[in-house]
Amino acid sequence: MKTSFTQTNQYSEATARKYIATDRPTQCTTSFIETQYEYVEKQRTENIRGYKLWFVQEGLNPFSVKFEKEPVLPPFLSLVAFDNLQGIEIRNNVYFKADGLKVVK
Repeated sequence: MKTSFTQTNQYSEATARKYIATDRPTQCTTSFIETQYEYVEKQRTENIRGYKLWFVQEGLNPFSVKFEKEPVLPPFLSLVAFDNLQGIEIRNNVYFKADGLKVVK
């Protein structure tokens, strides 16, 4: 996700709330879990850094959320809620991470 200004800090819930509304439904648009690997000297290792899933919310472009532990993949286009969603602004981008997610009805 792109932002219009430059700010570098650490992951925080306030940054995530600035971009992702908690009062609107968020849908999971991922059909498979993306595994992110660690790279050393431009060579991929077998060490897993995290997992990434894609989501969409009305009024926003699709955005990805990183998870340290492998999440359970919810059904395609299901409504989800995040556990401890946090965001960080780096240059003109916003990155998100969460501890987990759950399907809501």
